[in-house]
Amino acid sequence: MSKLSGKIAVITGGNSGIGLATAKLFANEGATVVITGRRQAELDAAVAEIGGNTVGVHGDVSKLADLDKLYAEIKAKFGHLDIVFANAGIVELAPVGMVTEEHFDKVFDINVKGLLFTVQKALPLLVDGGSIILNSSIANTTGFEGFGVYSATKAAVRSFARTWTAELKARKIRVNVVSPGPIATPIFDTVGWSEQQIDEFGTTVTTQVPLGRFGQPEEIAQAVLFLASSDSSYVAGVDLYVDGGMIAV
Repeated sequence: MSKLSGKIAVITGGNSGIGLATAKLFANEGATVVITGRRQAELDAAVAEIGGNTVGVHGDVSKLADLDKLYAEIKAKFGHLDIVFANAGIVELAPVGMVTEEHFDKVFDINVKGLLFTVQKALPLLVDGGSIILNSSIANTTGFEGFGVYSATKAAVRSFARTWTAELKARKIRVNVVSPGPIATPIFDTVGWSEQQIDEFGTTVTTQVPLGRFGQPEEIAQAVLFLASSDSSYVAGVDLYVDGGMIAV
């Protein structure tokens, strides 16, 4: 039997990378999937690629009106939610001496404010016993150069899971975190590095990963599926590292 048969799931940032891989896996496991994205063309292409009972809703998680539109559509079409994967996020890097107010606000607006209100506004629709998965990063515990603001946002995400696990326990809603290590996704194209810098970073990071390679989005999706399904029925408040052993060793 499919692990998510009959479930309604929302995945923010579901038009590429980890979000898209997870949406495809959820759909294959029987879920009806609602994905969001900021670029309509990519969103439409993702919906077509995922297939099945997939709905795309254009929007930016940092804009609360867009989140209201998202959940109004879910309420009208389905009436409830079973799973929330708060995945949307950006990577923008700057060493401490180069951080600007614009940089700080942009990264926190999407990675922290957007994630918080994605969850808050889902709660009226989320069934008791539902599952919330937050996408963080191994950067929530590490000190990579230039990652200061980004890492702080991911540490906030991890902190939310602890608090929300306590706050939502009466509804038996499980809140967990998945923290990817280096994953081969298009997000590295957005950090402002040259192709040479990306290659050098990849080479350096790979030497620090015991499994000796970047992970694939599909490998993160499998971890998210575990946290979304009844397979993890006694798992709450955890931070699941999916990083090839990078943090553990």
